[in-house]
Amino acid sequence: MKLFNKSAIVAAGAASLLVLSGCAAGGDSEVTEDPTPAGDDTAEETTESAAPATDLSGVSITVGSKDFDEQLVLGYMLVEAFEAAGADVTDRVNLGGTSVAREALVSGAIDTYMEYNGTGWVTHLGNSDPSFDPAELTEGVRAQDLEENGIRWLGRSPFNNTYGFTSSPDATEANGGEPFTLQTMMEYVIDTPDAIVCMESEYPNRDDGLVLMEEATGLVIPEAQRLILDTGIIYTETAANNCDFGEVYTTDGRIGALGLTLVEDPGVNILYNVSVNLRDEVYSQAPEAFDSIVEGILAPLDNERMATLNGLVSVDGEDPQAVARDFLIQEGLIAE
Repeated sequence: MKLFNKSAIVAAGAASLLVLSGCAAGGDSEVTEDPTPAGDDTAEETTESAAPATDLSGVSITVGSKDFDEQLVLGYMLVEAFEAAGADVTDRVNLGGTSVAREALVSGAIDTYMEYNGTGWVTHLGNSDPSFDPAELTEGVRAQDLEENGIRWLGRSPFNNTYGFTSSPDATEANGGEPFTLQTMMEYVIDTPDAIVCMESEYPNRDDGLVLMEEATGLVIPEAQRLILDTGIIYTETAANNCDFGEVYTTDGRIGALGLTLVEDPGVNILYNVSVNLRDEVYSQAPEAFDSIVEGILAPLDNERMATLNGLVSVDGEDPQAVARDFLIQEGLIAE
C-alpha cells in the first residue's frame, strides 16, 4: 500500500471532516472565502490545533466486518481511514456472519466493525418493539451496549439498509407489472403452490427477520416453498425467475442493475442505519479523533450513495478495498 505524508493527511483530513460535519449539522451551507489574510499567524495556529482531531498515532486497532459486499466496503473504509490517520491497523475484514462478527468484537478478537442499529437492538441486546425513529433507536442501542458490554456506537449513517424482498420479472408481470406489497406477496405465495421464496440462511431464524413479515401479514410461507441460498446468488436467481421472490438488502446495487422490483414495505421491517461499533478501551485512547473520522465517513452515505458503491462491487466486480479508498479520496478524507 502506498505510504502517505502523515502530517499532510492529518491536516487535510481534519479540514474536510470539519466541513462535512458542518454540512451534516446545518443542511445546505454557503461556501465563503477564508477571511484570514495570507500570512496571518492565526491560520497556522488553527491548522495545528485541528490536526490532532484526526490523529490516531500510537493506536493499535483490529478492524473486522461481516461477509457481504456492503460490509466489505464499509470495513475497508475504516481500514483505510484509520491507517491514514496514523493507526497501526490489523485487517480482519470479511470475518463471517452477524454472530461471528459480534462475538469477535465482544471477545476482543477485533476492536471495531460497522453494525446496524436494528440488529443491535433486537439480536445483540435481546430487545423487542424497536423504535422507528432512527435517532431514538440508535441512542437506545448506544446507551445499553455501552453500559452492558463496553461497546461504543459511533455516528449513524443516513442510509437505512433494511431487509426487503424483490419479485422476479415473471412474478412482477403476473401482478400486472406493478410492485407487490408484503401482504400481496404473501397472498400470491399461498395461492401459488409452486412459487419459491429464496432467503439467506440467517433471515428465517432472526428475531428481526421473517417472523416480522409473517406476523404483520398473518400468513406463513410453507416450508416446501422456501429455498435457502447464499446472499449473492439470490439476486441472480430471482432475476432468472428461479426464485419468484428473493430476500435482499434494500441498498444493494444489484436490485436496479438486474431489473428487479422491490416489494413495497409499509414499515414492517425495522430500521438498519449503520454505526461504527468500537470497544470502549480503544475509543478512550483518542475519542476526538475517532468521532471526527467516523462522522466524515458516514455523513455522505445516504441510500443512493451506498447503493452506488455496493453496485461497483456486486455488479461491476470492482475490488471493495479500492471502492472504499476511492470514496475516501473523493470526500477529501484521505490523500491520493
